[in-house]
Amino acid sequence: MNTKRMMSSGNAARGPWETRLQSPSPAALEEVHRLLAGRTRDIRLSPELTQLFRERSWPHTAKIIRAWMFWVIVLDVLMLGLNAILLTPKTVLSMLLPASCMIPAALVTATTFARPQTFWVRGVVILSGVFLILLCLAFVGIRASNEFYERHLTIMLFVAVTAIIIFPIPVGWTTAISVFALGLFLLFQLRNPNIEVGSALAGTLFFACGVFATVVARRTIVILAHKTFLLELRDRGRLAALTDANTRLELLARTDPLTGVANRRSMAEMLDRLWSEDIQRTRGVAMLMCDVDEFKKLNDSLGHAEGDRCLVKVAGIIRNSIRDEIDQVARYGGEEFLVLLPGADEGTARTIAERIRSRVEAARLPNPASRVTPYLTVSIGIAVATRDSKSILVGQLQRRADAALYAAKNTGRNCVLVYADEASRGQI
Repeated sequence: MNTKRMMSSGNAARGPWETRLQSPSPAALEEVHRLLAGRTRDIRLSPELTQLFRERSWPHTAKIIRAWMFWVIVLDVLMLGLNAILLTPKTVLSMLLPASCMIPAALVTATTFARPQTFWVRGVVILSGVFLILLCLAFVGIRASNEFYERHLTIMLFVAVTAIIIFPIPVGWTTAISVFALGLFLLFQLRNPNIEVGSALAGTLFFACGVFATVVARRTIVILAHKTFLLELRDRGRLAALTDANTRLELLARTDPLTGVANRRSMAEMLDRLWSEDIQRTRGVAMLMCDVDEFKKLNDSLGHAEGDRCLVKVAGIIRNSIRDEIDQVARYGGEEFLVLLPGADEGTARTIAERIRSRVEAARLPNPASRVTPYLTVSIGIAVATRDSKSILVGQLQRRADAALYAAKNTGRNCVLVYADEASRGQI
């Protein structure tokens, strides 16, 4: 039986990211357990874990940023519309140019985040987009002047705070947005002819306290997101280990521990499955029953350890003599092997059986007490069910292969015989 397919089937449907998440490196898992064992506020992801976290959170982050940019465009258009209704044409015209510049800035940012990008491209785009939007908001108030001056500077800070709260981005980027927003506010307030310098500084300090508290809260959210990610990695690691253990146990349950080929239970299940697919009718099937000649004499003369070694050798010869990915071999009894040949006719079955027999004989494994030759040999019985033959059950095919093997034993061993039907049974 080809056991590699059983070990790899669990990974067939995984993409690169899922594979990496399901199977983190041992060093990464060790780092995960170390971080979870400490205090939450001390969590600092390693470079490998940071990269995994960025890949894991990218779709969620991109969706949030695109949504925020969309609403910036919608609210900007609504603001222009309401201003056109409520304000004088002169005031509206003064606001039009900087307000209109926000739309392409938001569109470019949203479009860029519609596709995966490298980390530095994401940073440049999001910071540039937010900076342009904040700058445009500030210039809307400056160009309108009067009561709109300070009002739009406050709106700019409000927009910056919403970005800080909503965007799941690195704390460094969040800090850059907050510093830029406060710097703009202070710069333009110092140039505001309607307030004193002291008032400008006091107002900036007041808003800075709120922005600082928001950045601290954002940092806490990031740390909690990192912890959630670490818990997910730990659970996935445990699940992967459990899955691998179950796969190995299943493999052990289906594999003969001595020879490494399939065991009788595994072959029985395979035969039931193949017959349920009506393999005989669709493409035919052949079955070989291989038995080591005079195996008891080998055990008695050379010992069971040598007998086990010879069985391992014979199993390897059989496995190397059949067709890869098509035929299946199982240890069916003490020194008996069953080989299933899907789609094989009598000629193909004879060729494979003779190849097995001759290779075992050529291996010259010692069996000094044998009455056949002083070396190990095998007898093989063949049963074939073709597409044109009358439908038979799997048990019948096995009994026919056994009957052919029994005839080969009676014929003198170290030979290959095919089961014959009623009309030609005398040929055995």
